[in-house]
Amino acid sequence: MNLANVITIEHHIYEQQRYFPEATGVLTGLLNDMALAAKLIARETNRAGLGDVIGASASINPYGERQQKLDLFADDVIFRINDKNDRLCALASEERDDIIELLPHFSQGRYVLLYDPLDGSSNIDVNVSVGTIFAVHRKITSGGSGTLEDMLQPGYQLVAAGYVIYGSSTMMVYSTGQGVHGFTLEPSIGEFLLSHPNMSIPDQSKFYSCNQGYERSWTPAIQRLTRWLQGMDAEQPRDPLSARYIGSMVSDVHRNLLHGGIYYYPGDMQQPQGKIRLMVEAQALAFIVQNAGGYASDGIGDVLQIKPHSLQQRCPLFIGSRDLVQQAEQFIAQHDHEWKQAYAPYRESARA
Repeated sequence: MNLANVITIEHHIYEQQRYFPEATGVLTGLLNDMALAAKLIARETNRAGLGDVIGASASINPYGERQQKLDLFADDVIFRINDKNDRLCALASEERDDIIELLPHFSQGRYVLLYDPLDGSSNIDVNVSVGTIFAVHRKITSGGSGTLEDMLQPGYQLVAAGYVIYGSSTMMVYSTGQGVHGFTLEPSIGEFLLSHPNMSIPDQSKFYSCNQGYERSWTPAIQRLTRWLQGMDAEQPRDPLSARYIGSMVSDVHRNLLHGGIYYYPGDMQQPQGKIRLMVEAQALAFIVQNAGGYASDGIGDVLQIKPHSLQQRCPLFIGSRDLVQQAEQFIAQHDHEWKQAYAPYRESARA
């Protein structure tokens, strides 16, 4: 390790604060708290086989999915680190039904935090990487405690977003709109050190990532997109990309951020609205990827422009290299008129 080049995440976050003088250290403290939460979650994921944290719990999350024990642990860690300071006025988690209430004297903060505590948690018992996703919006309502209106803001209004990968190493990636920066946890000293400054998606793409087990139910546009990515589309020939799919979205998006490519989880006629959670997954990842020169779409347009109407709102997601995502939009515009009509109520006017 070259000590002359060592930059901790704490130091880097404080340096980035100069772009937000109005934040007066509040956002800085919030990002440092998320780094602390990541260390605590990493400690448990890295010893999952040695403790009673593997497997499903008896509870169900708001999306009707069986919660894993590590889901609940990670959710509790993030909540407890953030529930007794004056930075936040409200929180929302994938694992909870509604806004998380804070004690009145701790609910005067200027930000709201939305998070998926452990994306891909069902993979933990087979030693596959999992992750945490988080997004930060500025409070926009008057009064003390945060409201649903503070949460349901479009992604282009995000103040910051980030994700953490717990894999062969633990890595935290975040953006405040001034570039995308990655930090690797050095376990011997317990510090996140800058390892990937100013991340940007390469011009040349290598990979496409999707669950082709669902291909039979895909719409014509998505089937054609897949053939095109494989270099098998006669009308628009191209060099084929390699298929890579982990099943932990953070890891799939992270790989394509480093090497170029596209991740997609489309809607279909049985579930037009798709599966990805807009507020706790799609917004944050879209913000990061677009700050790295990429693009994220629901197949119709920019994910960051979607006006949310529910904490549990879902959306299709196409994310990664801009040219690949825009091609997906073109195929959908050409071939998926029926799906677009079915999806429109969920995107524009559905209510929880």
